[in-house]
Amino acid sequence: MPDTPDDPSGTGPIDAELLDRIAAHLTRSARFNDIQARPPYAPNSVVADYDLGYFPGGVTRAYLRLRWFETDDFSIHYSEQYQTGASWECRWDRHPNDHNTREHFHPPPDAVTPGDDADYPSEWRDILATVLTRLDERIEAFWDE
Repeated sequence: MPDTPDDPSGTGPIDAELLDRIAAHLTRSARFNDIQARPPYAPNSVVADYDLGYFPGGVTRAYLRLRWFETDDFSIHYSEQYQTGASWECRWDRHPNDHNTREHFHPPPDAVTPGDDADYPSEWRDILATVLTRLDERIEAFWDE
């Protein structure tokens, strides 16, 4: 099956309805100061920018980019951008591939491939809660140092 903008890796078409529900869900969180559902620069995604008040001064941007497919495959990419030009990234994925099992995690600091095989809950809300909890722990660690 050839790649298309909605089907980059054989995952099937983007689930636009679910992306809209995810965006609405994220707007209820104080973590984010800007949430865009399928913006022109990422029409297959929800992009959620964190409120930088949660981060130390050297962080210039922190965001989630979420893609969800009708096959229930997904990609949730987290990135922190720093004044130095460096970044810290990780990614939670469920999709067919040749580098890991269908469910896997690309660990920080650079979301290397291959990643670590993983098991995720079946419900999108539970997956999102798991991701946000891990990221909350990351953010709390800035202030524990």
